[in-house]
This record gives sequence, C-alpha cells and structure tokens, in this order.
Amino acid sequence: MKQAIAGVTPAEVKECTSMTVWPSVVAYPTGRFLGKLYSIRWPDLYIFRLGNLIALASIPHALLLYFCRIFPAIGLKYTLTNRRVVVIKGIKGIEDKSIELDRFDAIEVEVKPGQEWFHAGDLVFKRGGTETFRLVGVSRPEAFRAICMHAHLAYTGVKKALAQELAAAAT
Repeated sequence: MKQAIAGVTPAEVKECTSMTVWPSVVAYPTGRFLGKLYSIRWPDLYIFRLGNLIALASIPHALLLYFCRIFPAIGLKYTLTNRRVVVIKGIKGIEDKSIELDRFDAIEVEVKPGQEWFHAGDLVFKRGGTETFRLVGVSRPEAFRAICMHAHLAYTGVKKALAQELAAAAT
C-alpha cells in the first residue's frame, strides 16, 4: 500500500475522484419549464391538481429529457477531485471546464423557478463576492455544496501548511 490512509492521495501525487454527480433534467430550459408546470397546485383537491395531470401527460417528453441527460454522447457530469471541480462531457469524458479548489471561497445555491419541484439548483462558486464558476441543475445541491466546501478547506489548509513549512525551512 502506497498511502498512509487508505483512499487518500495527496493532490501533489495524483488527481483522484472524490465524487461524481449528474445534472438534473432542469439543466435544460424545457426541464425548468416542466418544473414550473408541475408546481401548479390548483385545484388543491388531494392529488387531483393541474400540475399532477400535466406531469402524467408529459411523461414522454420528461423521459426524453432524462435519457438526453445520461446519454453518453451528449451527457454531462460534474466531478469533484482532490484538486478541482470538473465538468466532463460525452462518452469520451472530455473536460469542458474546471475550477481549482483554491479559486473560490464560497459556494451559493441558486434555485431558479422550475428547479424547486425537482429539488435541484445551480451551484455558484464565488471568490470575494464575484462569480467564478457555475454548475447548472445539480440535483440535491446542498449535499454536493457541503462536500465541495470540505474539499476546499482541506486543499487550502494543506497548501497553507506546506507553504509555512517551506518558509520555515528556508530560514
């Protein structure tokens, strides 16, 4: 075994995946539109609501959105590694964009209209109040946000400790 703690690899040695999530159907504008329609609660008679009837009628379209979301040729996934957060596209896993874990200091969850029905939202990565990166339509965004913040704190903490050690060794 080459690791002091099983499953933990220093960022300087190798980039390892911590977690992968796939965006919800609300990553697409039509998914958000369906979410708005599904949220209609009129008339509020037990389960007999207009939103529920629309949900039944739109099953074929919703299935198409779902399979587009996971279809390997066009699908997206968001991956958290021990160095960065990466957006990966397609079957070949081509990196679309990424942000290093020390390039933000806060993550906010922004829930757009239509996303609340699907329990999804956008993760907005900020540095000094300025948006630096955005993940669109993350399902259960609070959980992924918490894990990203823990990874950020660990990465920046180790980076600061190594810098202090180097400064102390230089003097």
